[in-house]
Amino acid sequence: MSIKSDRWIRQQCLEPKYVRIVNGVARGLPVPPSFEDSLAIQHCERNKLDRPLSPAEVEMIVNRGMVLRYDDNVQSMYPWLPMIEPFAPMQIREKGGGLIDPPADEPPREEFDFEMRSYRAPLEKIISYGTSSYGYDIRCSREFKVFTNINSTIVDPKNFDEKSFVDMEGDYCIIPPNSFALARTMEYFRIPRDVLTICLGKSTYARCGIVVNVTPFEPEWEGHVTLEFSNTTPLPAKIYAGEGCAQVLFFQGDEPCEVSYKDRGGKYQGQTGVVTPRT
Repeated sequence: MSIKSDRWIRQQCLEPKYVRIVNGVARGLPVPPSFEDSLAIQHCERNKLDRPLSPAEVEMIVNRGMVLRYDDNVQSMYPWLPMIEPFAPMQIREKGGGLIDPPADEPPREEFDFEMRSYRAPLEKIISYGTSSYGYDIRCSREFKVFTNINSTIVDPKNFDEKSFVDMEGDYCIIPPNSFALARTMEYFRIPRDVLTICLGKSTYARCGIVVNVTPFEPEWEGHVTLEFSNTTPLPAKIYAGEGCAQVLFFQGDEPCEVSYKDRGGKYQGQTGVVTPRT
């Protein structure tokens, strides 16, 4: 088993030019490709056809485990889907910088863009997200479920009372002291069959006494990730939507598992929105 780098993560998330079909799924080739794959790519380039491959020709090449040019016909038979969607191929640490119309009757200031006839908004520092050296920093969406004890019910994982949460939506969420909130990622994940992930909270939140807890993403699980933010402090804590909150590490096994999360019909397969406990 090995931890995967930024190059591998981009390979899984940016549409490939050449693919190999593995267990009926189109997989992009590693960058740089192996020596055998390089020869196969050269063969594809030398033997360009004026027409797309027929379904029978595609099946013959797939059965041989060979490399295919990812053209329209192959896409229709073996659609490729990104592992992370939406995807940021690099670290994003700022937002803003858009154009703002100038106020009427105000002389141009130094930052006035004469070509665009407008001002450029200042950049705002954010908690970073996107592809890192050996992982991917995920973002929190604008949907939250904040825990409340107003009903004084027992927290039972096998019979959870939905009334224990207060739903809210916004650019940030305030978590009461010694309480927690559920949220979800902006990103939708599709985990390959031979990959397992571990997710750890970002240090920016950890240094404030805010714990981000996420369970592993199992092989062939897909969906929005449910996030749990615990405020361990005696003061209210603020969580920012649209900014980084945790880092996902990807571990690839030496061989695909026999039974994946999808095979056994996991209860959180394909989840969207903020999902509470299921049994």
